[in-house]
Amino acid sequence: MLNFTSMNEPLAERIRPKTLEDYISQQHLVGPNGALTTQIKNGIIPSLIFWGPPGTGKTTLANIIATESKRPFYTLSAISSGVKDVREVIEKAKQSGGLFTSKNPILFIDEIHRFSKSQQDSLLGAVEKGWVTLVGATTENPSFEVIPALLSRCQVYTLNPFDKEDLIALLKRAIDTDKELSTKKIELKETEALLHLSGGDGRKLLNIFELIVNSENSGSIVITNDLVMNKVQKNTVLYDKTGEQHYDIISAFIKSIRGSDPNAAVYWLARMIEGGEDVKFIARRMVILASEDIGNANPTALVMANTTFQAVNTIGYPEARIILSQCATYLASSAKSNASYMAINSAQQMVKQTGDLSVPMAIRNAPTKLMKDLGYGTGYEYAHDHKNNFAEMEFLPEEIIGTTFYQPGNNPREKAMKDFLKNRWKNKYDY
Repeated sequence: MLNFTSMNEPLAERIRPKTLEDYISQQHLVGPNGALTTQIKNGIIPSLIFWGPPGTGKTTLANIIATESKRPFYTLSAISSGVKDVREVIEKAKQSGGLFTSKNPILFIDEIHRFSKSQQDSLLGAVEKGWVTLVGATTENPSFEVIPALLSRCQVYTLNPFDKEDLIALLKRAIDTDKELSTKKIELKETEALLHLSGGDGRKLLNIFELIVNSENSGSIVITNDLVMNKVQKNTVLYDKTGEQHYDIISAFIKSIRGSDPNAAVYWLARMIEGGEDVKFIARRMVILASEDIGNANPTALVMANTTFQAVNTIGYPEARIILSQCATYLASSAKSNASYMAINSAQQMVKQTGDLSVPMAIRNAPTKLMKDLGYGTGYEYAHDHKNNFAEMEFLPEEIIGTTFYQPGNNPREKAMKDFLKNRWKNKYDY
């Protein structure tokens, strides 16, 4: 009788380690003298946050801790779980023991950085009272993504990407221990392409390896770099949050908005959303674009993008996709200007070339009598004391007087700004 569960279960899941002895990598945590090894042996497990890239064994490590410490294990995903789910788990945990006992359950929350403040707040009491031992996993810096009150109650451990030796060991274990792979004769003749494509992500390595093995009909398979690249290019169309496609697709998204194509912008946005891209990463890039590529051509774009960033942080997926789409289509449909971006580039280049030029005496700060006696502030014209709130005087250092950094763009708003400057300054802003 066929075991359909086993057939559909990915290789990474089939060979997931069950004990510390089987766990590959992260020796600073689980080696003979590792911090977690000592804690598990002593039977005292504090609340933890595992911080590291995808595929470095955070979920596996949480399972092993629960198994070896003989504790009940509950798991929640920050993508699909809400405050109600958290409270239900806590209520179950309250029935089974107190602080640091063998009955004290472990609550594992994957992608804890996606929990809102209120969701994280709901964990505080249970963690503080010891009803649960929290183990959170995050790919984002917990200092920025986990509320201080919760962070202070957890120990943070960093997990590193798998190195070359770890990845090869993972491949060999798969070949030696997996029942389905054991039906074929597999030779690892070349591994450079596999290791490169994995990017230090163990799960990704196993997914690619399994794809290649399953696509070969022969009972004998020789893994070479050419075979790997040919199979991956033909079969892999998934969005990779950590590899080259991550940067290619965000580049396509930004360039589509810059090129005023809302249809293309929404398509690339959908690719990122379906691939599980961090909502804040997408929103953050739109905030930058709103200033770099739109700027004063439409100042509301920056307000819109910043509001979007704040909103998606509060809402999260799946509803955040609507907010991201609204912002992306708005930015794509807006007038464009990179004048502010070019201005600061030009000004910074001038600073590098000319160094620390002296501030003109007229516009220096003069908080003391001595500074006033030295001439600080002498000759300064207070703009609001003059007609139209404007007094013509020089604000640049003497050495670069007459230098133009800001060139308003060719759009209605910046044309109005250009006219304003030309009317105020008789010769200085003669665009």
